[in-house]
Amino acid sequence: MSMYCGIIRRSTCCTLAIHDLESGPSMNIRKEFLPFSRPSIGEGEINKVVTCLKSGWITTGALCKEFEDSFCQLTTAGQAIALNSATAGMHLTLTALGIGKGDEVITPSMTFASTINMIALLGATPVFADIDYGTLNINADLIEEKITSKTKAIIPVHFAGAPADMEKINQIAQKYNLKVIEDAAHAVGTYYKGIHAGGFGHIAIFSFHPIKNITTGEGGMITLNDAVLEKKLRMLRFHGIERDAWKRYGKGGNPSYDIAQPGYKYNLPDMLAALGIVQLERLQEFNTRRSKLANLYLEGLKGISGIELPKLPGYDHTHAWHLFVIKNLTLARNEFMNKLAEYNIGYGLHFPAAHTLSYVREKFAATAGTLKETSRAADKILSLPLFPDMLEEDVQYVCSAIKEIMKHG
Repeated sequence: MSMYCGIIRRSTCCTLAIHDLESGPSMNIRKEFLPFSRPSIGEGEINKVVTCLKSGWITTGALCKEFEDSFCQLTTAGQAIALNSATAGMHLTLTALGIGKGDEVITPSMTFASTINMIALLGATPVFADIDYGTLNINADLIEEKITSKTKAIIPVHFAGAPADMEKINQIAQKYNLKVIEDAAHAVGTYYKGIHAGGFGHIAIFSFHPIKNITTGEGGMITLNDAVLEKKLRMLRFHGIERDAWKRYGKGGNPSYDIAQPGYKYNLPDMLAALGIVQLERLQEFNTRRSKLANLYLEGLKGISGIELPKLPGYDHTHAWHLFVIKNLTLARNEFMNKLAEYNIGYGLHFPAAHTLSYVREKFAATAGTLKETSRAADKILSLPLFPDMLEEDVQYVCSAIKEIMKHG
């Protein structure tokens, strides 16, 4: 599941000006490190969090509800449930849907391991469908052949902010009466044929980790259109108690409670929701900037021998550009990463393919399959720095460094 950041190299150093794009092997190296990612936090976010802290109510309460309502407006989903992580969202969703021992869940291997962990920990089996090599999204044309009598759900990933082919996926799910759980961890601001991720009438799970398009520090959100399931998820979110703390301890609240089914401790505090509220208000600003930087990368890296650029889906969509993932065809990845580090450039790895992880190979080898395109991409991919506070000169510097690395590698 793509809820987390993979493997990254990070720093909080500032940027310096770019040098000539045609510099030779003695190209000047920037003095300060360019991090892979850095959250964009302004005075609005700081003031909102401070106001929450001064209010005396910092755990789950009215601000969390405001954040959920705003997310419903963004996605057009009927309900939204804020959580302390997207991984918690996947755990609760699979649990609430009754997915467990003997069940199968179809998902790509090109995803963060948390999805596979949650499937495995509940006793179910991940079944991997191959990806489109260019977009790194699940190949919807290969899903149907993976369906068996044990299949209960499909988990597509909107990889790097580009939407999966939801029309085909929804048609397959409807045909076989399967649940669809969108892994929308990369997809705040992603649209498929005019519909925002999470707006297709089923379940979607978003992430607000610090590298994501908006952040709450740590956090996640489930969106859905099912009031009965929402009630179950909310109880599972907080120990099995139906009423949140602010309904029990606020003015006129009733502090007593009952537990019909034991649950977990996955609620999002108000002081984190406060950050999320302002971040969400700035989403258009953030994603416009990300798109501009991504286009600079596409132009600056075009034609460099040995580098493959991200391929865009052929259907109508809006890319959130959570990540900018290239494929290096000529250098070993470790060598390439070491070279980037020499130029003071951070990087990320999204993701080590899940079917190559030790416990997956040992336990689920029979359902992994060959995954030709996933395997072809897995050892080539690397994520370049991309965050709203980057300067155009930063992108140009990265492009210059890669050009020099590939020339003299």
